[in-house]
Amino acid sequence: MDDLTPLAAIAIAAVATYASRFAGVIFSGRIRVEDPIFEWVTAVAYALLAGLVARMILLPIGTLEEVALAVRAAAAVAGLAVFFLTRRNLLAGIGAGVLVLVISTW
Repeated sequence: MDDLTPLAAIAIAAVATYASRFAGVIFSGRIRVEDPIFEWVTAVAYALLAGLVARMILLPIGTLEEVALAVRAAAAVAGLAVFFLTRRNLLAGIGAGVLVLVISTW
C-alpha cells in the first residue's frame, strides 16, 4: 500500500495540473480580452507586482536586508532607466539592476 502513495500523489497532481490547462484551451476561444473584467485583472496583477517590488526595496528579508537602502534604490533606478532606454528590453533592465547591485555590494 505504501508503494502506491507516491504514485497516487503524482497522478492527482498531474490531473489537477492538466485539467486546468485543458479547460483553458477549451474556453480560450470564447473569451473576449476587451471585457472590463480582464482590464481589472490586469490592473490588479500590475499592482501586486509593484507592491512586491516596493517591498523588496523598502522592507527586504534575508541577505538583501544587509544591503543599504540607497544601493537597493540605485539598482532599481538603474534597471528602470536601462529598461526604458533600450526600448523596454526586460533582460537589459534586469541585467543593469543586478550589475549595479553586485558592483555596489562587492
